Amino acid sequence: MLNILVVDDEKNIQDLMKDILTDEGYYVDTTGSITTAKDFIKKSSYDVIFLDVWLPDGEGLDLLPFLKENSPNSSVVMISGHGNIPIAVKAIKEGAFDFLEKPLSTETIMATIEKVEKQIKVKQSLEYFKEKEEKQIEIIGNSPKIVELKRQIEKVAKTNAWVMILGENGTGKELVAKSIHYQSPRKDYPFVDINCAAIPDELFEAEFFGYEKGAFTNAFTRKIGKLELADKGTLFLDEVADMSLSSQAKLLRVLEEKQFSRLGSNTKITVDLRVISATNKDIQKEVEKGTFRQDLAFRLSVIPIYVPPLREREEDILLLANYFLRKFSVENKVEPPILSDEVKNTFLNYNWPGNVRELKNLMERLVILNSESIIYNKDLPPHMLGNVKLEKEESIPITIRPLKDAKEELEKQMIKKALKVYNNNLKEIAKALDIDLSSLYRKIKQYNLEE
Repeated sequence: MLNILVVDDEKNIQDLMKDILTDEGYYVDTTGSITTAKDFIKKSSYDVIFLDVWLPDGEGLDLLPFLKENSPNSSVVMISGHGNIPIAVKAIKEGAFDFLEKPLSTETIMATIEKVEKQIKVKQSLEYFKEKEEKQIEIIGNSPKIVELKRQIEKVAKTNAWVMILGENGTGKELVAKSIHYQSPRKDYPFVDINCAAIPDELFEAEFFGYEKGAFTNAFTRKIGKLELADKGTLFLDEVADMSLSSQAKLLRVLEEKQFSRLGSNTKITVDLRVISATNKDIQKEVEKGTFRQDLAFRLSVIPIYVPPLREREEDILLLANYFLRKFSVENKVEPPILSDEVKNTFLNYNWPGNVRELKNLMERLVILNSESIIYNKDLPPHMLGNVKLEKEESIPITIRPLKDAKEELEKQMIKKALKVYNNNLKEIAKALDIDLSSLYRKIKQYNLEE
């Protein structure tokens, strides 16, 4: 039940509200001045404070700064018999939850309490999910490269420097970004992630800046953009190197000015945010090719952090495998299976092209599908047993030729191998190769691999 304080110099208002709220099971204190209200607030914690605008020793608004410092979690509801719109607007701007006019009815009071309770539940849910997410961002591993990575994260997190995270797909770049955020002074504010590769040019401004109702066709309501959502927190730009040059130009301008307007509005919005970006590409090569702006690269990668692939942290492979086995066994309410020595050997000799993501997905599959207490090589996907080496007839002759051609030939052979291993199951192949289905269809057609 809520603890409530009523601050009003009219005794009949105090008694009315106390009777109504006490009958509903709430704990209620009443007082008639700013001075005595401060004494109550210093001694007790209140969920809701009903605060009169005019009090014998000052204006109710004068109490708001004190409340922000001494009772920041209280929802303040201003009450007045004068219906003063400017005062109501000022009160809301200074942090009041709501503004009610006298005379107060039981319906009005209870409707306000109901709104406060909903807000408290939402806040508690957000805190629960935040706490849950913080527990899930632990970086598992004791290898020298991971120990160094953790050291870098701890050092960088304390600063406000912008970071670019580099590494292959599946290495855990988003995990690193969240780890930096939750160890930083911004941890109590939002972590807003956005996949830059998934945003078409024509939707860039709507996604990043937001829009007002009626700004364009189908804009039926106002939408807050990602930049605004990330205010005082962290904006994570995943796959940043896949943005178009036009989108890069718009992003650079906003990041430099830290100001923008929603579509359909001329009002400038100023944001305070930290930007962490990530890519699996070589940014310097992208700059040299002309596909990424050099000035944006300089702005984003004040501090570059490299996340090593799984094959470069061999000491962590079995540690991670057992961690995921336990995790998914708990989630699925089964006894965790044991890795046989032959499987451990296979894991240590496998190249892990999909990195930690591939290992994680495999462990989940083994927990769900394996009916025995021990996992053997026969339970593993066939392609793992050959250490993902291409068969002799599929090997690529090492001849000097353009790198583009060599890359295309390797792609072709890898897809051809995957089609055979996964028996043409395109969804499984797309998952294993870490590409979307549409890209896989296109490449199969491009390399004439259709049956």
